[in-house]
Amino acid sequence: MHQVFMLRLKPGALAEYIRHHDDIPTKWPDLVKALKESGIQHIRTYDAGEHLILSVDVTDENAFPRLWESPAHKVWAEVMDPLIELDAELTPDARFLTQIFNFEA
Repeated sequence: MHQVFMLRLKPGALAEYIRHHDDIPTKWPDLVKALKESGIQHIRTYDAGEHLILSVDVTDENAFPRLWESPAHKVWAEVMDPLIELDAELTPDARFLTQIFNFEA
């Protein structure tokens, strides 16, 4: 299953956001494990000015809610709080997008 959503990036935070995400494979093994266990298979992130667009392959529609409740993500969210908009529970303020067109050749 494929999901796309948008996050709001705080002003001036892109470089730091990228640096932290580049560190995930080597410095965040608990987060990598939580991603896999939640059913998140592939994430592509795109810079859209004040927003980030995430295009994600997941096993089911509840993959991100499972991730956001994991202990590893709670720690990660504290690192991300200065960089992206989070709600009071440190859950990303994600706006999931609805696909309206698809073309395959």
